[in-house]
Amino acid sequence: MSEASNAPAISVTDRAWKALEGAYDLQIHVGPDVIPRRIDDIDCAREFVARGMKGFVLKSHYVQTGERAQVVTKAVPGSRVFGAVTLNHSVGGLNPVAVELAGRTGCKIAWMPTVDAQNETAGRLDGGSAKLPFWAKIQRELAAEGISPPPLSVIDDRGELTEAARRCLERIGKHNMILATGHLGRREIFALVRAAKAMGLKKVVVTHAEFPSQNLTGDEQKELADLGALIEHCFTTTYTAKAPWESAFANIRTAGVSRAVISTDLGQTINPPVAEGFAMFAQRLLDAGFSADEVRTMAVTNPARLVDE
Repeated sequence: MSEASNAPAISVTDRAWKALEGAYDLQIHVGPDVIPRRIDDIDCAREFVARGMKGFVLKSHYVQTGERAQVVTKAVPGSRVFGAVTLNHSVGGLNPVAVELAGRTGCKIAWMPTVDAQNETAGRLDGGSAKLPFWAKIQRELAAEGISPPPLSVIDDRGELTEAARRCLERIGKHNMILATGHLGRREIFALVRAAKAMGLKKVVVTHAEFPSQNLTGDEQKELADLGALIEHCFTTTYTAKAPWESAFANIRTAGVSRAVISTDLGQTINPPVAEGFAMFAQRLLDAGFSADEVRTMAVTNPARLVDE
């Protein structure tokens, strides 16, 4: 998601790699994709296995990746690769049929809208031009060609969850998938997490909480964790200076390590390799005073619980 960076290199120690043994990265953007990527899914799985990490979730903003994940897992012995679906216009938006079929193909995560979210302005023609992510160019091209439906929201004017969103949550619960908040805004995130709790969903992840279009405070993250969500912190957000490292570290401590997940959000051609970036994230956490066991909780224990239950 986050693009170009001039960030200084992070020297990775054996301790960081050791902390990631058995780890899962729940959000990576690798090829094949509509957008050029620095590595494909099979080579990425090989790198993970070679480094002692277990697997990852394939995220696409445009297509569901369940079938692809099954092929990668078979092609790379020792890996566990999972598919996902993101509820943007390319799959019909807040479409329970898309969620149902994703669940039937073993997808582990259903992301709420990202590039087509009402809260996400980067891809709109009036959304500014500073540090645009690669996907914003596609969104603007679609708009220029007249095939850009209205942005998506999961709440109505009263702040209540829409019927379409509720039907998607029913499908997510049926298949025991992970509900991820995507690029929704603060008001939507709270409504969604509360509705998920009321509906009995067991696996909810607040996505890249420090990213500018979410930008949740530590107290807000704690409140969402108290409602049952895990809070995801992504390497690219801080590595590309979309948010300060110190803010992410403080937020993790405020909401609690036991309720945090770390992911990379990597795969962009101009950012570090996925496996190396994961280790860089672990190293920064260790350097900030988090213990190896705490890093393992966020990179191994919590993600494994999400994909294995």
